[in-house]
Amino acid sequence: MNPQKNHTRSLSRRKFLIASTATTLTAASWSRAAGANSRIGVALVGCGIRGHEVMSRVLATNRAELRCICDIYDEHRRLAREELVAGQSPFETAAIEEALAHPGVDAVLLAVPDHLHVTLGVMVLKANKHLYLEKPIAHHPDEHAALVDAAKDRHVVLQCGMQQRSGAHYRQAKEEIVDKGKLGQVLFVRGVWHDFPRQRRPFKSLPKPAGLDWERFLGPAPKRPFEWMRYDSWRLFPDYGGGQLSDILTHWVDVAQWFMNEARPLDAVATGGIYRLNDGRENPDTVSAILRYAKNWNFNFECTLLPMPGVKPHVAFFGTEGSLEISRANYIFRAARKHAVEVKVTENLDGAHAANWLAAIAGTAPVNADLAAGLSACDAVHLARAAYWSGKRAHYDGQGKLISASMPASRAAHS
Repeated sequence: MNPQKNHTRSLSRRKFLIASTATTLTAASWSRAAGANSRIGVALVGCGIRGHEVMSRVLATNRAELRCICDIYDEHRRLAREELVAGQSPFETAAIEEALAHPGVDAVLLAVPDHLHVTLGVMVLKANKHLYLEKPIAHHPDEHAALVDAAKDRHVVLQCGMQQRSGAHYRQAKEEIVDKGKLGQVLFVRGVWHDFPRQRRPFKSLPKPAGLDWERFLGPAPKRPFEWMRYDSWRLFPDYGGGQLSDILTHWVDVAQWFMNEARPLDAVATGGIYRLNDGRENPDTVSAILRYAKNWNFNFECTLLPMPGVKPHVAFFGTEGSLEISRANYIFRAARKHAVEVKVTENLDGAHAANWLAAIAGTAPVNADLAAGLSACDAVHLARAAYWSGKRAHYDGQGKLISASMPASRAAHS
């Protein structure tokens, strides 16, 4: 057999069903749990691109109804109604307080800018509603305690939006390759994701629409006059989002920490900058970070908003006995002195994650991305962001406080 030949196989139906047991509901189990005609009433809070993507998958399960559309911009509410539930008339509001008071709402899909995740997430939990909270679940490390306290002793399901945890091939690769020691000692894990056209598009300066509530958008962020770019592309500004160190690092470091059974890095360094997109943004368009772990391995992260032909988004594990490259579409395992084995899949991870959330609400499966996983991923993100903005190595003290680094000055002063 040619050791250089790459063998491809599909994830078998039997293995797929075994690996995805916790992410799907059969008709029989749903009927027993909630009644044959039951639907979970969901409020969509945040009707941007991500809210649309996940809500469409929630509705595709046929186990939930969109009963409330909540967004600070009336145009976004209109688009959500027309594109997600055409012909229906769910309750619409700009105020999350009204959404939570709606008698038909059992659960909330929260897909708002990062700086609002904890503020609004705490409100949802205190209202005793089930919560799907997009990642990163916290924008700053000092927000963790509020989220933990709000979730404590409540009989609600909190799913963090790290959908790789519901992917059958991710679970299979962890259990059959990493956990069985087939990679030997893993020394490096590399996370890569490039090319974000929407975040490098030309920006216009537009007046504030009459139907947009700017004060609700700002929430706990520093008060300032309306700017369309800050609203429409909030990920570019550290007051509202962490750029790719939040948007992408959260996903890939979660995969690394999950596979390696380690909850938090020891320290981090990061560098990068605005190398090309000098349009008023503040977060870098290109960034690299290295996170070091107690079990003697490094996580190397690299990301640019600019196009990088031929490089697909993936996480790669490099060990003394082999390597594993895994993406949302496949994984490739290469053992030392043996041929590579590739597993390809067509599973939609957002759909699997939404189904798992509803299964957990029904009591038929554990939630795949719980609060602890969400906070662990955020610990790594906070370190990397602090290292980038301070230009220093960042680490935590014994009480979980960031030291030897600082967050962006404008936000740190506000905090």
